[in-house]
Formats: sequence, structure tokens, C-alpha cells
Amino acid sequence: MSLLDGIKIQGDTTTMAKEKFVFTCQQCGQHYSKWMGRCQECGEWNTVVEEREVKAGSSHGKAKKAPLNHPQSIVSVASETYPRYLSDLPELDNVLGGGLVPGSVVLLGGEPGVGKSTLLLQAADCYARQGKTVLYASGEESASQIALRAVRLGVKTEKLLVVSETELEAILGHVEKFAPDLLIIDSIQTVYSSQLESQPGTVGQLRECAFELIQLSKSRNIASFLVGHVTKDGAIAGPKILEHMVDVVLYFEGTSSQSFRLLRSIKNRFGSTNELGVFEIQTQGLKGVSNPSELFLSERPIMTPGSVIAASVEGTRPLLIEVQALVSQSSLSIPRRTAIGLDPNRVSLLVAILEKRAGYRLFDQDVYVNVAGGLRLSEPAIDLAVIAALISSYEGKPVAKGSVFFGEVGLGGEVRSVPKAAERLKEATRIGLKQAFVPAKTANELTDTAIQLISIEHVQKVADLL
Repeated sequence: MSLLDGIKIQGDTTTMAKEKFVFTCQQCGQHYSKWMGRCQECGEWNTVVEEREVKAGSSHGKAKKAPLNHPQSIVSVASETYPRYLSDLPELDNVLGGGLVPGSVVLLGGEPGVGKSTLLLQAADCYARQGKTVLYASGEESASQIALRAVRLGVKTEKLLVVSETELEAILGHVEKFAPDLLIIDSIQTVYSSQLESQPGTVGQLRECAFELIQLSKSRNIASFLVGHVTKDGAIAGPKILEHMVDVVLYFEGTSSQSFRLLRSIKNRFGSTNELGVFEIQTQGLKGVSNPSELFLSERPIMTPGSVIAASVEGTRPLLIEVQALVSQSSLSIPRRTAIGLDPNRVSLLVAILEKRAGYRLFDQDVYVNVAGGLRLSEPAIDLAVIAALISSYEGKPVAKGSVFFGEVGLGGEVRSVPKAAERLKEATRIGLKQAFVPAKTANELTDTAIQLISIEHVQKVADLL
């Protein structure tokens, strides 16, 4: 290529032919010549981002006539079956919907130090040992630091290529040269395009770099992982459009005080959402836990008031977890209502139902509810277990050994059926539980079960039985 390529000569002045950029408000569309913290037109904060300027009359500004794509009957359109890359980590494959799809883009978020890089390095080793070329581009660690972790994890394969790079154009050049089957970017917040003047991690840089990497993955059928930082609220940092652009969004959860990590699927175009994978931290990396129910119940105290086993479902996987409650006399004018792993508003609602429909005096009691193991549960099927735990703690009487609870509780105190009851009962039977407190409708429909079903129509019956 000539050295004069991309250079315009006007008289005696030599200037670079460089694209121009403008700053545009993402709310109202107002344009600015420089970055503004607050849009002067609509008054919104942090909505002004850097964008390429498209001139009128340019090839980008002219409408091009695209070939017609004729509508077809949906019954005549053949559904595609996607090939999958399988790893030696079944928990990861399960959360991805059965394996990694070539050409897909996966956004992986999580707290610093939770193990995102370790998980991806182990996965990269699995794919590379199957003969696939993997390019691992890190903007946070040097190649020697990655190699040091690889030695600890036992990663030894020639097909795994590592590079410490943050410039988007350089990463695209490496992809052009080595033609990998899998691309890992760790992390997307550190990557920047030299075409933009803003700093790495800004909204404009994130959107531009993510768009280029997604287009690259789709055009070359490269499976890609993009690692994303999270904010203090737990969401992936950057514009929400990143989660809309990618095919799969995963969150890696856990704290330094826990011995296991949870991989949760939030979005998946190739499989079920809300899937959950469980990994245990070991000296040689992360190991998948094939039986998480036993893990979560392994340290449960026996015959302790306020401890109840609940049957929950995450995606397609039934899980048995321990719900703990502590009800004690309050010395405060406004008693505490604390919930960990559950929606606090939902817990307050269940406390009010117990007071109104079952006659329990809780207005002067401190109420603490916790999901053991650090899990976060949101489905209403956990309501009956919370009710049982609260009653057990208030009365000071333990729940019968080998019991499991599930069911949704309405404002009238009625207990309603929940989806996938058969799967919940099957998991409880496999663990060795003897009786299940279930909604009346479920008990009537599932008569042929290996576990004893106790029909619950109203929360008052729970109080009577306990």
C-alpha cells in the first residue's frame, strides 16, 4: 500500500482523510461538537455519546435499493439445527443450551475476582484440545500473567493463542491472520477503536467495538465470548443495548466467602433462559457440580426451628434449597424485615398474610429470612416454604424431617399450584425426602408418586400441621 493512501493534498497543505465524529444525545437526537455531561435540549444526564458523522450525499447517507426478500409461509420455512461446540464442562454446556453455537456472541458478566477469566480459560482449553483454534485477547493481563494461570489450571495446548491487546483494529488483524474458531475478549470495557477519540469504556467505544466484533463473528462464523464488568448494582456496565445485540447473556455470581460459583443464563437465543450452572472452586480451577441439591443441603441443621427445604426450579433444573427464618421479639418501634436471597417486598407480603389470614402476631417481631448458600430466588413457588419457615421459627417447633415445600400463596391465604410440580417431586424423591407439602390441585393431579403428598389449600392448614 502506498504511503500516500488516505492522504489528501490541497495546494501546499497535506491533511489526513479522517472520518468526522459528532456527539449525539441518545434520548432526543441533539448534536454537539464536543462531549456534554448533560444534554441541553432534553436535560438528561450521560446520554451524549460519540458517533460517526454521516454526510448528506455520501454513500452512507444514500438509500440503497436492497434486493427484495419475499415473505414466505411459516410452514414452508425450514427450521435450522445449530451445531454445537461441547466442552468438558457440562455445567457450562447446559447453561449455553447444549453447547456453544458457532457464530454466536456470548456476553459474560460478573464481579471482579469471581472467576470469569478462569472459567473462560478452562473452556478455551477444552475447545482447543478438540482441534479448534482459540484466540484469547486480554486487555487486563499480560500474556505472561495468563500463562501463569494456565500452568496452575493445567492448560497445555498449542491451539490456544493468547495476546495482550486493547486496540480493536489490532484484534481484528489477529483474527484475519490466524482465523480462529473461537474468540475471547477479556474485557470489552478495555477495548477501544482508534477511530474514536473517546476513552475506552465510554458508551460510544463500547457500542462501536461490540458492533464490530459481533459483525466479525457473524460474517466469519466465529463463536465469541465478551467479558463485561458489572456496576455496583450488579448489571453489566455500559449501554443496555449490548445485551440486546449479543445472542447470549450470562452472569457469573458468587463471593470470596463462598466455595462455589453460580453461572446464570439471562438471555439465550439458542436455548432456555434462566438456566443455572453450579461450579465448585478447587485448587486446579472450577469444577462443575452435577448434583447441586445435595451441595446446598449438605450442611443443613437437622430439627432446627425455622429451617425448611424448598423445591425451586431454575430454567429446566429443579433445585432443593434451604430456606431459613428467624422471628424474634423486637425492641424497636419499627421491627426489622430483612430478606437475603428473596425479594424483601415479597417477604413483607407473606408476613402480612400470616397476620391477617392465620392470626399470627408479627407486628412487634423482627423477621429475618435467608436462602442458604447465597442463591437468589424470584419464583413465587417458594412462598409456601417461607410461610412454613416463619411459622416454625415463631412457634419454636422444627419441621418434620424429610419434608419439602412448594406452592404460591395468594393474598387470601390460598395456596396455588406452580409449574413443573412433577420435576420438583422427582428431585425430592431422588434426594430421599419422604413427604411433600404441595397445593391441593397438585396433590389431586399427581396421585401416583413415590413421595407422600400432603395437600395444602390454605396457610392456616400449614399452621395446624406444624
